[in-house]
Amino acid sequence: MPITPIQSSLIHKVLEPEGGGNAPYPTLILLHGRGTNEDDLLGLVPYLDPRLLVVSARAPFQFSMGGWTWYEILEVGNPHPRQFQESCNRLAQFLSDVKQHYPVDPNRIFLLGFSMGTVMSFAMSLTKPKEIAGVVAHSGYVPEHTHLSFALDTLQNTSFFVAHGVHDPVIPVHFGRRAKELLTSANADLTYREYPIAHQISEESLSDLSGWLRLRLEALQEKK
Repeated sequence: MPITPIQSSLIHKVLEPEGGGNAPYPTLILLHGRGTNEDDLLGLVPYLDPRLLVVSARAPFQFSMGGWTWYEILEVGNPHPRQFQESCNRLAQFLSDVKQHYPVDPNRIFLLGFSMGTVMSFAMSLTKPKEIAGVVAHSGYVPEHTHLSFALDTLQNTSFFVAHGVHDPVIPVHFGRRAKELLTSANADLTYREYPIAHQISEESLSDLSGWLRLRLEALQEKK
């Protein structure tokens, strides 16, 4: 069921855990791709772990063809610098607000991004890895050629599930393979999967990422 969202740097929706349990809750923050909004990824929620409090954010800029976007694209892999920096600043503030105002377990915060949302998920998790327990990065890329400085030597407590379609015409699969290369070199806890799909989430990738999230939650529960 929805709860009343606070005013923050990003418009968003919040869904309480369907599986009950006691607060503070493990939390999943959904970050959509270009041209959609905060409702887009909520359709995944019935297939995800019911213990999760879900927060779905809207990107800050209106997209000329409808919906919202995190930044304009100069070319694939090259975000508009000013817009990208503003989105990073807004998302960082948003994550801080979420932790402060919602019943969130700060040690069990996960990001799930698709396409541009994956870029933003990498932007947050690779610069502030101690604040993020895990990332589902579907059909996106690591924003290497930006203002960000990545803390690749401190990823020990952050897990990654990276998924990409081998037939992706929007963000080609070599971007997913580059993410795999970077995270492997950093000795991150990485699960990497490729699927015979285009720029989309398939039933198979959804099943895999859902199972991955459940296992990460169980592992963190055992540490408590």
